[in-house]
Amino acid sequence: MAQWARSLTMQAATTTINRITHVLDRVLRPDPVWLRDLPLSKALGLLGVVVMGFAIYGFTVGAWRAPEMGGYVAVKMPMLVLLTLGCNALLNGLLGMLLHGSLGFRQSLMALLWAFATAAVLLASLAPVTLGLAWNAPTPDAPNAATAHAGYLLSHTVLIAAVGIFSNIHLHRLLHGSGGKGSLPTLIAWLAGNGLLGSQFSWILRPFFGSPQLEVAFMREDAFEGTFHEAVWRSFGRVSRGYEYEVVGLLFFIALLLVMFLTKSKKNLPNKIQL
Repeated sequence: MAQWARSLTMQAATTTINRITHVLDRVLRPDPVWLRDLPLSKALGLLGVVVMGFAIYGFTVGAWRAPEMGGYVAVKMPMLVLLTLGCNALLNGLLGMLLHGSLGFRQSLMALLWAFATAAVLLASLAPVTLGLAWNAPTPDAPNAATAHAGYLLSHTVLIAAVGIFSNIHLHRLLHGSGGKGSLPTLIAWLAGNGLLGSQFSWILRPFFGSPQLEVAFMREDAFEGTFHEAVWRSFGRVSRGYEYEVVGLLFFIALLLVMFLTKSKKNLPNKIQL
C-alpha cells in the first residue's frame, strides 16, 4: 500500500512538472502565428502566469521591510501590470493597427500580455535569489539601514531592468515574426505609452520596497498627491545642483549628435561594402 501511494505521488509530481515545463516553454518560445487566433484558454493561462510570477517576485521585494509588506507587494505588482495593460489597451490597439498593420486590438493586447508573462517567469525564477538577498541584508532597524535600503533598491532595479530588456527583445521578435511592417516603431510606441502610465501607477501604489523610516502600509496617505515625473525632476534638480535645464540640454545635444552619427554611418555602409 505504501509503495502504491509512493508511486502515485511520484506520477502526480512528474505530471505536474511536465505541465509546468510545457507552459513555460510556450511562454518563452511562442509561435507568432498564435497571435492571429489565440484561444481563450491560452489567454487566461498567460494572465495566470503574469499574476503568479509577479506575485512571487513581489513578495521578495517587500519581504526585507516586513513579511506584511511582502504580502502587500505580492498583490500590488500584478495589479500594476494589469492596470497598465487595461487602461492603455485602447491606445495600444490603435498604435498596433497604425504602425504594424497586421495587429488589431486583441492581437496587440495578447502580444503585450505575452511580454509581461515572459518577464513574470524570469522574475519568479530569480525569487529564490532575491529572497536570500532580503534574508541576509541588514534589518530595517540596523544602524546602516538607509545604506542597506539603497543597495537593496538598486539591486532590484538592475534585475528588473535586465528582465525588461530581455522581454522587450522577446516582444520585438514576436512582432517581427507575426508579419506586417513597423515592428520596431510599434514596440517603441508601446513602451513609451506603457512606461508613462505604468510609472504613474507605480507612484500611486507605492511603497514597494518600504523605507525603513516609514511605517508599513499598503498605500501612502498622500498617494494621489504629485506625480512620478515631478518626483524624478525634483531628484534630478537636487543631483544637478539647480542646473537641471542645462544638463537636459547637454544630454539632448549629445543624443542628437549620436543619432546623426549613426544615420550617416548607416548611409555610408553600402558604399563601404561595395569597395
